Amino acid sequence: MGIDLVVLRTRAGWRVFQGRCPHQGALLGEGELDGQTLVCRNHRWRFSDESGERHGGPECLTAYPACESGGEILVEVGEALHDEPKQAGARGLRRVSDLPGPSGLPLLGNFLQLDLARLHAILEGWADRYGPLYRYRMGPRSVVVVSDPKLSQQVLRQRPETFRRLSNVEPVFAEMGVAGVFSAEGDAWRRQRRLAMEALSHRHLEGFYPTLRRVAERLCRRWQRAADAGAPIAILDDLKRFTVDVTTLLTFGHDIDTLEQGDEVIQRRLEQVFPAFNRRLFALLPTWRVFRSRADRRLDRALAELRAWLRELVAAARARSRDDPVRSEAPANFLEAMLSARDQAGQPFPEEAIFGNLMTMLLAGEDTTAYTLGWAVHHLCDSPASVAALREELDDVLGSAALPADIDAANKLAYAGAVANEAMRLRPVAPLLFLETNVETVLGDVALPARAQVAILTRPPARDASNFAEPAVFLPKRWLAAGAGPHEPSVHIPFGTGPRLCPGRTLALLEMKLVLATLYKNFDVRREGDADAVRESFAFTMHPVGLSVRLGRRA
Repeated sequence: MGIDLVVLRTRAGWRVFQGRCPHQGALLGEGELDGQTLVCRNHRWRFSDESGERHGGPECLTAYPACESGGEILVEVGEALHDEPKQAGARGLRRVSDLPGPSGLPLLGNFLQLDLARLHAILEGWADRYGPLYRYRMGPRSVVVVSDPKLSQQVLRQRPETFRRLSNVEPVFAEMGVAGVFSAEGDAWRRQRRLAMEALSHRHLEGFYPTLRRVAERLCRRWQRAADAGAPIAILDDLKRFTVDVTTLLTFGHDIDTLEQGDEVIQRRLEQVFPAFNRRLFALLPTWRVFRSRADRRLDRALAELRAWLRELVAAARARSRDDPVRSEAPANFLEAMLSARDQAGQPFPEEAIFGNLMTMLLAGEDTTAYTLGWAVHHLCDSPASVAALREELDDVLGSAALPADIDAANKLAYAGAVANEAMRLRPVAPLLFLETNVETVLGDVALPARAQVAILTRPPARDASNFAEPAVFLPKRWLAAGAGPHEPSVHIPFGTGPRLCPGRTLALLEMKLVLATLYKNFDVRREGDADAVRESFAFTMHPVGLSVRLGRRA
């Protein structure tokens, strides 16, 4: 009946509860059972598998009667429904056209005022002027912009039923061969999501950590050579090499080793994809479908080369499965899981879905984590007190080791995690989330028609003095102990929230701790040039431009 449930096999028999966590709406079916406790994947809220009561809090999951009959689990949901949106026909509501916003031109709207590389900053500037709920026009269409955290949470928790990604996302991604779990909607999203979440599960990462550490050791050796050479380095390139190597090993079982083999082909091809997404998603007219510019032809070549490379990996994985049928029953990575999975009709995933998801994993695994680490390094260069606190923790936890020996040691690096959180608060790599309504609904006091476009600004609430003390200051320690003034972590959503919470959240946080440990345990880091020379640029993700550092071996 379209209701998310979580079904548990317990010592007392079947237990069925509401399927979305009361905290931020994450899917509890993506969680795990720890003894007699159901653990949410998002923020690790824990619930009794018998009663649904939350450990350490007043919340309690709604339980539904269930029984097993004829090989099926039957559940009585009664009057249970999703959080139903209020009908847009209610009285006293504003229309989209009633919202404040910048004036524009006939037909073009505000299109000429939107510099894509600064789109996030422009929309944030308009939020300062027009408030947390305003509208601008992209050609003839209005876009409602939201920076109120409660309204943003409402939108993200009502996916995928009431809100979805913009309807042009799927075709743009599909024609570029990247139609995967990121762009999928409805039943296709649910099937692909399950595979992605399993590949990136905490349980899987525990077994993967030795490989992750091996890649970090390569990164350390690369930085040792750079430190000995004394030359400045474009650290983002090194960070992206690291994340690409990790992603290909974890999800494909293939060691590309861009850190030491010097193979830049994949990395350089991937760099062309996100800017192309950005241009096409926000274009007034799909001119590339009629006329192929030089940039379009260059992108076509890059995508063809990436596809050829992935085709070899798929062929090798299929050969391994033929030679070892056990792999089909217990796939070792995301690629093998995609090849062995079947849909509800018992059919394998089509080739386009397999390639699309492999590309999605590559792209999502490369840029977002690397850019967050780049921003963290940028801010640490101006915060010697934070560097000292980070190194104190590293020396205490790691002793004489160059980096964490196991995942337990990595998880003890609380201050390193706080550095990552503070970097994401000040410089979220996803400062904009664009969505669209599936049906008529109400957002705040505004009636939204079906197919209305909504943009969520993720940074303004995290830089609001009512939510965080000294909001413009880089203070990692705020995430470890309550200080003077407000601290409202619920408005900080760098990985999104709700049912479509980023599946790579756990891996990304682990990578960030490991890289920060590798860098600051072993090296002195000094930025080349002034802080003001490093600027933000938006190309589907928000990344630092002009960041260069010089490394020295730590005494």
